[in-house]
Amino acid sequence: MKLNSSNLTSLSTALILGLSVFSAQAEKVVSLEQAITLAQQNDPWLHGSRLKQSAVENRSIASGTLPDPKVSLGIMNLPTDTWDLDQEGMTQLKVGVSQMFPRGDSLEIKQDQLQIESTKFPLLREDRKAKLKSQVSQLWLDAYLAQKTIKLIEDDWSLFEQMAEVAKASYSNVVGKTRQQDVIRAQLEIVQLDDRLTSQKQKLETTIARLNEWLHIYDADRLNESFNFDAQPLEFSVSKELPSIQLNNPTVLKASNYSRNLLAQALANHPAILAIDVKRKASEKGVELAKQQYEPQWGVNASYAYRDNMPSGDSRADLFSVGVTFDLPLFTENRQDKQVAASIADSEAIKTEKLLLTKQMISAVEKELRQLKRLSDRQSIYQKQLLKQTHDQAEASLTAYTNDDGDFAEVVRARIAELNARIAALKIDVDALKTVARINYFFSYSQTNSNAEHKPMHTSHRMNQHLSNQQFGEK
Repeated sequence: MKLNSSNLTSLSTALILGLSVFSAQAEKVVSLEQAITLAQQNDPWLHGSRLKQSAVENRSIASGTLPDPKVSLGIMNLPTDTWDLDQEGMTQLKVGVSQMFPRGDSLEIKQDQLQIESTKFPLLREDRKAKLKSQVSQLWLDAYLAQKTIKLIEDDWSLFEQMAEVAKASYSNVVGKTRQQDVIRAQLEIVQLDDRLTSQKQKLETTIARLNEWLHIYDADRLNESFNFDAQPLEFSVSKELPSIQLNNPTVLKASNYSRNLLAQALANHPAILAIDVKRKASEKGVELAKQQYEPQWGVNASYAYRDNMPSGDSRADLFSVGVTFDLPLFTENRQDKQVAASIADSEAIKTEKLLLTKQMISAVEKELRQLKRLSDRQSIYQKQLLKQTHDQAEASLTAYTNDDGDFAEVVRARIAELNARIAALKIDVDALKTVARINYFFSYSQTNSNAEHKPMHTSHRMNQHLSNQQFGEK
């Protein structure tokens, strides 16, 4: 097989992706950026979308071409008594050709309509990539949360085992205020901790399994090899550090200048919204096409008839015919009028789709912003107060118990409270990043038809007022 430039590009891309995955396999670690890149570059849906775009573009070219002419062959007026070709003067061997012409500008309009429809596919691919980024980010962060929670539990495991041993030894030696219920309580906490650890491992394994869907290498040139699902690793881990995800457009989300109209303008350049605009323009062409049904349809035909010589040997003149046909759209009330009305209704209905999607996006953004604000408030509470206070309480209760002035049950409760606080703080950090990833989907601006005022503003800022001082990401 000869390698052209496109084949070389595909091959190099596959090699780069393969090396990146093999590297990930060797380290068994996948970062958030790697997961997003692999998901976007190996999504079969994107390749299918390119094929569909090519199909529509080819149909557009085909639709602008006149229909094929029709050729007819026939013998006319053949006498049935002798079946001789030269007996009657009317007997002819006729060859004809006819060509029909579409109504009005139907061909041009249909071609323009399909060309417009083909422009929606790049927008749909941009929307798909934005959705993939959001979805993969949330799965990756779920895996990180489970993985980090497992580490937090395992780090405290030895401490709880130590406490159980101390309680058991103190009870056996009748030292201090240790009672049998304290020993049982310590053992119970270890069992419950083991259950929590198992639960988190279950979450990690199921999330990794879901994430594996997007990390499968896909090569469009070797589709059959892409069905070898055993080539991809089933087990891997995510990075140990929590990544930093920033808002794509913090300016429009500032509390000082926030308005729904401003938000709607920012969302107007979203690929999903622009795809509806393309659909609307195509439907307007559909209205124009329906109106062409009022125009007559023309056709021309020509024929040449050969006649045999007379029985006497004298020649007969051959015959040539030419004609024009056309129809008259006179009874339009129940046909053409209704077709135009239906096309207009379809076009108007698409306008409601854009309004509906814009309202849904605005509502979703506002919901996520409110959630992000509350998560920011909770982050502040945990970082400034709860984590420190639970740690101090655990240390104080342990000191009191060591000095025979405290209760063992209080020591266990304090240690559990400290562990729960750290896990809760971690979950808040992860939930904040997941929220930012969901918000960023709505501000995924189209590079196909982007306006200067709608381009994303990549800054290191968060949100104004409530969110400006809160960093979501690495701790």
